Amino acid sequence: MNDRDYMKFALEIAGKVANQTSPNPTVGAVVVRNGEMVGFGAHLKAGEAHAEVNALEMAGEKARDATIYVTLEPCSHYGKTPPCADLIIEKGIKRAVIAMIDPNVKVAGNGIERLRAAGIDVELGLLEKEATALNAVFFHYTKTNMPFVTVKSAVSMDGKTATATGDSKWITSEAARLDVHHYRHRHDAILVGVGTVIADNPSLTTRIPGGGKNPLRVILDTKLRTPIDANVITDNEVETWIFVGKQVTAQEKEPYIQHEKVSVIQIDTEELAIDKVLQVLGSEGIASLFVEGGAGVNGSFLEAKQINQLILYMAPKLIGGTDAATPFSGAGFQTIAETLALNIETVERIGQDIKLVAIPREEDADVYRDY
Repeated sequence: MNDRDYMKFALEIAGKVANQTSPNPTVGAVVVRNGEMVGFGAHLKAGEAHAEVNALEMAGEKARDATIYVTLEPCSHYGKTPPCADLIIEKGIKRAVIAMIDPNVKVAGNGIERLRAAGIDVELGLLEKEATALNAVFFHYTKTNMPFVTVKSAVSMDGKTATATGDSKWITSEAARLDVHHYRHRHDAILVGVGTVIADNPSLTTRIPGGGKNPLRVILDTKLRTPIDANVITDNEVETWIFVGKQVTAQEKEPYIQHEKVSVIQIDTEELAIDKVLQVLGSEGIASLFVEGGAGVNGSFLEAKQINQLILYMAPKLIGGTDAATPFSGAGFQTIAETLALNIETVERIGQDIKLVAIPREEDADVYRDY
């Protein structure tokens, strides 16, 4: 095995726990001495040991004069855990191969400088593109302090999300619907509009074999029309945050906030601005947001150009109908030049359906990748 193989393995083990470390980055590390792998590890959860710590603990005394491969620059500051750069120095590592610099201003090259100052041979940039893709959510959140937004929709082959009567169960296959639950598991929060709550009374929880993490539930509800007996209010499965406009009174909010896991968050405008909602979520540590809204909610995110990834499931069905619903409504863009141009990253068959993953083109985005 060579440097590339070891770094690829570090990326693979990090990818196995992708997004369970939020709002921290996903990181993998491998320790190699005399051509033998003597330690490896990943960062498993925010506040717990970093990948380098886990790999070095496994290596023990064999870490001395070894090479460490890390998918992201080791931290150089005290947070919830001590600096990993100091531990690498302490353990006597001779060489460090690092995929990329950490864009976090608290690190941003300082970890690499500390290693080099201690006489460690540092090589930077191996599989940098892959390492960047692994942490698209973290990098976006670090740069903007707003969550990385994934919009999901399911359509027929003629682009309809429901019939003209509103019937939408089920356009896609059971396999595709299960795939959606895996995305729920990997996101910090899931968002829908009040119309979806009224029409479907969803639970917005994760249901996958073996269990899964339930995301925070976010409801866009300008005038606070969410039924007080809705599942998202009464089931106590996970927290629900309802965003409302400034016209909602304290008396109207009272029945909702009596529920232990329900919060009503008031925005100081009559209509809910997507940017303001994202700023609030970001300030509360929400790094990734999965939008499963209807056409109106999706249209609001589109017009705000706050879509970092689109997941589109296409079923081999034709619905037709001028009045049948489509994934995005609202005013839309007036010219093609204004539209949000996308690159299709992957095309995959799931059951009888096709899943497309698309991201904004580089001219409309910085680092947006499927994760």
